[in-house]
This record gives sequence, C-alpha cells and structure tokens, in this order.
Amino acid sequence: QVQPVESGGGLVQPGGSLKLSCKASRAITSTFNRLVMHWYRQAPGKQRELVASITSVGETTYADSVKGRFTISRDSAKKMVYLQMTSLKPEDTAGYYCVAHFQNNDYWGQGTQVTVSS
Repeated sequence: QVQPVESGGGLVQPGGSLKLSCKASRAITSTFNRLVMHWYRQAPGKQRELVASITSVGETTYADSVKGRFTISRDSAKKMVYLQMTSLKPEDTAGYYCVAHFQNNDYWGQGTQVTVSS
C-alpha cells in the first residue's frame, strides 16, 4: 500500500548541506495525507535514531542532535517528504531511512547513505 523510496544521499564535507527526498510510491493522495512520516538513521555499531517526524497536519518533531540544523517537510501534491540537512557534521554519517506510519503499520524504505567527511 505504501512503499517509501529515498534518494539524495551522498558524500558532503563538514558544514555542508544535503537534501533527502522520499516518495511514497503506491500511495494514493488520500492515503498519503493520512501518513505520519519519519526519518530514521543508523550508523555502523550505533543504535537506530529517530531523526525527525511530520504528522499529517504538518506538525514536526526533531531529535536534539539535529534540532536547528535539519528540517522535515512534506508536499502532498507530489506525495513527497523531504529532509533538508544543513551544517552537517561527521557524526551525521549514517544510512537514512524514510518510514511511513499508517494503520498501525510501519513501511520502511531501502535507505540512502549520507557520508560527511573531508
């Protein structure tokens, strides 16, 4: 019913910016508008971390580690969710995953790698 597909990862220098995109493929617009969307990340040897969330009405929450640097947003017409990342640090290096929460189920994307290094 919902299949998140991420894109936009890559290699960026410390202090740089990157924008991740997530398309809720297969979801019709009415379903997308009911989704709560999350971005998680996981680095090797570290626990998975919930980075940011956005509700169906646009309310956002962020992990303390990214507050003030990352911005989550959604575009209902395009069925897209974005994660704008600025002032990136080496510790932001991780696989980033888009997750759609719908009817008590979580639907995970395949992930996109972000590497922050000089």
